[in-house]
Amino acid sequence: MLMPRLARAVLVPLSRVMFRPVVEGLDHLPREGAVILAANHLSFLDSFLIPLMTPRPVAFLAKAEYFTGTGLRGRLSRTILTAVDAIPVPRGTHRAAQESLETALTVLKDGRAFGIHPEGSRSRDGRLYRGRTGVAWLALASGAPVVPVAVIGTDRVQPVGKRLPRPGRVTVRFGEPLRFGPPAGSAARARREATDQIMDAIAALSGQERAQAYNELSGTP
Repeated sequence: MLMPRLARAVLVPLSRVMFRPVVEGLDHLPREGAVILAANHLSFLDSFLIPLMTPRPVAFLAKAEYFTGTGLRGRLSRTILTAVDAIPVPRGTHRAAQESLETALTVLKDGRAFGIHPEGSRSRDGRLYRGRTGVAWLALASGAPVVPVAVIGTDRVQPVGKRLPRPGRVTVRFGEPLRFGPPAGSAARARREATDQIMDAIAALSGQERAQAYNELSGTP
């Protein structure tokens, strides 16, 4: 595990130089225990930047193929992903999506922090899309609080389609934790209502225009 630790020791100061991040509300993030970080999704950079800006590890899911590349690029990709506690998962089918949530639930049951983008895929137009209910499934199944997170400016430093980021200023804003008790009625309705509440909190932090539809490019629940 030496290489990932060294990689993180390099990535944290490098990210601060490249992106001059403004981090707000970090005191809302519990320093220990299970917690879900639910963030908007504007850029490939988001899942890397959020863990680098927090005082505790935050595990995000990453496509399994990112861990299986060959040559120097493949080794570099694996090292960086491991440095930010990314977890490899298969993508593409409903069963794979459910297995991803079960993997996330294991992380939470271990008392760790887990990050998720409820929109599922990156927003191509900057709007905040309707959240998918996997985030609420995790919150209700684990009992973990949900900290809403807004990333602002990552779509400028690494727009969709660009392989490498460019220097620029970004903001990472953490909101007050949301807690959800056992559902009183329909489980499906409870998941929908909790997800909508989470997305409302993200919207209040990010200031994004809302889209009432799902991001149809998403393959996550």
